[in-house]
Amino acid sequence: MSIALISDVHGNLPALKKVLGEIGDVDQILSAGDIVGYNPYPHEVIRVFREHDIKSVVGNHDQAVISGDTSWFNPHATEAVEWTRQQLTKEDIKYLSTLKKRFTINLDNDRLTVAHGSPRSVEEYVCPTTIDIKLRGMVSEVQSKYLVLGHTHLPMKKEFKEGVVLNPGSVGQPRDGDPKAAYCIFNPKEGTCELHRVEYDIDRVANKIRETGLPEKLARRLYQGR
Repeated sequence: MSIALISDVHGNLPALKKVLGEIGDVDQILSAGDIVGYNPYPHEVIRVFREHDIKSVVGNHDQAVISGDTSWFNPHATEAVEWTRQQLTKEDIKYLSTLKKRFTINLDNDRLTVAHGSPRSVEEYVCPTTIDIKLRGMVSEVQSKYLVLGHTHLPMKKEFKEGVVLNPGSVGQPRDGDPKAAYCIFNPKEGTCELHRVEYDIDRVANKIRETGLPEKLARRLYQGR
C-alpha cells in the first residue's frame, strides 16, 4: 500500500498536474488543505481533486473562500480570496464546504490523521522549528502514529516515540527557497515517507496571474520559492 501526501495546492493547476503525473500508481492521495487561494486556476483544481478522488481537509484559504471572512489575511491574500470567490461555481463552494477540519484513516496496524494547521486549528503554524514537546503532544492528542499537516508550505518529517509528524510541503506555492512543487510518498507498511520535488511551468502560472490582475507579488514569489 502506498499513499501520496500533498498540501497547499492553492489553485496552481500546472503544478498539481505535474505532481499527479510524477506520483504514479498509488492507492490513495490525501491532501492537507488549501486547495484554492493565491493562484489563478481554482475551479480547475477543484475539478481535478474531484476527478482523482483526492481526500482533503479544509484549509484556512478554503474557509475564507467559503465564508468571505478575510479579517486576518494580508492584503494580497485577501485580494486573491475575493477574486477566487468570483470564479467558483455554487457546486465548487458546496464541495469546499463539505471538507472537514481533520480526518483519520486506518492503516494495517496504525492510524493516520490529516489536518491543515494543527489538530486544533486551521490557522496554527506548526513549523520544523516548533518545539518537540508541542509536536509530541499533538501526536498524542490525535492518537495516531502519523500526523500529516500543511499550512506552513515547508516540508517536514519529525519522528518521536509517540509517532511521526509529516508535512509534504506545498504543491502550489513552496516557501522553503525551492520553487519546485513538493509532495510525499508514504508507505505505511515500511513506515517510510519520501519527500519529492518536481519542476513545473512557473511561467504559465505567473503570466496567468498577471492576466487576471492578481497581485504581482503572487507571480514573483513562485520563482523565489518564498
